[in-house]
Amino acid sequence: MMPSLGVKYDIEIEPISKPRAEYRTGEYLKQGLPKAPAIMVGNEIVIAGSDISEDKLEAVICRHLGLPAPEPQKKGFTDRLFNR
Repeated sequence: MMPSLGVKYDIEIEPISKPRAEYRTGEYLKQGLPKAPAIMVGNEIVIAGSDISEDKLEAVICRHLGLPAPEPQKKGFTDRLFNR
């Protein structure tokens, strides 16, 4: 999801992956970063500890870039059934 949004809006996506234990160190906590998993756009913590839909993430990216929010995609039956 994130790489495709990075291409669509020409923004840099920086995935950070570390062992769980490293997220619990005092050094990590002093940085003021959210607990993993998390998504930040600029300095804004968008979500921490759970998932986010692509539509919501795209809206936050647009707001950060000063662009109008995209039109929500119409969902089909299977998307509604599986809550995607």
